[in-house]
Amino acid sequence: MAEMLPSLMVPTSSWLRRSVHRRWLDHQGLRLLDFSKPSRMKLGFGPLDEEGVLTPDASPDTILTARMTHSYAISAMRGVPGCLPLAEHGVAALREGLKDKLHGGWFTAPPETLKTARKKRKENYLHAFVALAASSAHVAGVAGASALLKDAAHIWETHFWSEEEGVFRESFAADWSDEENYRGANSNMHSVEACMALADVLDAPIWRIRALRSAERFIHHFARENGYAVPEHFDRSWKRLDDYNRDKPTDDLRPFGMTPGHFVEWSHLLLKLEAALLRQDGHAPFWLLTDAIGLFSTGMKAGWSRSGTGGLLYTVDFQLAPVVHNKPHWCQAEALTAAAALLKRTGHASYETWYRKIWDFIDLHMIDRKKGGWIQELDADNHPSEAVYPGKADLYHAWQATLNPLLPLSPSFATAISELDG
Repeated sequence: MAEMLPSLMVPTSSWLRRSVHRRWLDHQGLRLLDFSKPSRMKLGFGPLDEEGVLTPDASPDTILTARMTHSYAISAMRGVPGCLPLAEHGVAALREGLKDKLHGGWFTAPPETLKTARKKRKENYLHAFVALAASSAHVAGVAGASALLKDAAHIWETHFWSEEEGVFRESFAADWSDEENYRGANSNMHSVEACMALADVLDAPIWRIRALRSAERFIHHFARENGYAVPEHFDRSWKRLDDYNRDKPTDDLRPFGMTPGHFVEWSHLLLKLEAALLRQDGHAPFWLLTDAIGLFSTGMKAGWSRSGTGGLLYTVDFQLAPVVHNKPHWCQAEALTAAAALLKRTGHASYETWYRKIWDFIDLHMIDRKKGGWIQELDADNHPSEAVYPGKADLYHAWQATLNPLLPLSPSFATAISELDG
């Protein structure tokens, strides 16, 4: 592990201290918010195509609705016009048309549009985003958000949290029966993010403990033993499923192999969790910092393009050889967020170098100055691709990447904005 500097201050030469860079980040974030506004539908939000238009067959998407609600609620707090009505629209959709009024909880789309039992499953990944959206909207004072938050936290805690295992369960049938024989690193990673938000918003430290327990199992145990490459797929007995989705290498949530973008995403989440625990009572496990450094190092070594074209690729196998060479935008966003977090935490120049390199790649290859938004995915030669992610549906990852560098490691997004602007 690299030796820590005596001061946690960001070096004076850092881009993070440059007023022009900070204005540039703000400008890019505002462009992204504007681009995604047409995703509003009669119910919730739907996916935009590469032109920034709802596709003719677009239907409301609950994950997108939660992410849009989170993003526009926080932006409303910052004083960005047009954002509060969109956050209100999202909260209303999550409370009404997108909710299962029979058994509680949420599906990925309106219940009446789901035709198969497989599509009617209730997923932890989605419920973590509903909890995150509700917490952000509550802090922003969005109408109906407090009731949504109470409902979301209760359902998430009651059905998904496994006190025995210290992780979140993966999915259930519509009536909460038939628990899936699967434990996933991806949904638990986003659960860590949502747990920290709930801990801040509800003033309930138990959610931080849950975040710590999940991180300890997936990272301090499994990833650390695997050289800080994060195994993604397990069964309920905690057997690694290394062949999982071997025939679906471009699956958008559970691809075969390992995802370097998740290594670096876990990295900055561990630093935020460390900061949250330190803020809470003055101490945090030292392994959070050690593991964050290891995850970033392995993620960039395994994932950064080896052909000289730059960018973080999608997946690698268990020998860290590339599987899917395509470069999703969210991988770049999480890598630069991790570099910024490590720079804030350690002051080491290597993270400044990475931070600048990743932004240079995004600026030259992913920011679409003709059609707007970010190109969601590039192939190995940096040409637009839709092998994994069609269109430009996602606001959440790119927009957070423009805001994360401007904020402290703790507290969580909405609470940090309220404290800075309060």
